[in-house]
Amino acid sequence: MPEVIAGLYRETLNDDSLDTTSDFFEAGGDSLAAFQITARLHALLGVEVPVALVFAYPTPEDLASVVDLDTDR
Repeated sequence: MPEVIAGLYRETLNDDSLDTTSDFFEAGGDSLAAFQITARLHALLGVEVPVALVFAYPTPEDLASVVDLDTDR
């Protein structure tokens, strides 16, 4: 699931170099981009992700570790 989140980071931040260990904020992320990512996670996976989690867990690996994602989707 970290790769799915990394893909959202790449699309939202318009940076194809981002991977699963990229830090959202170091890559130029801000609160608006965090809201976009959580909305897209909800649309793609049907899971509600509080924006605060993006701030607390800024890499795709870290975020995936705390979000209850159904990997069968």
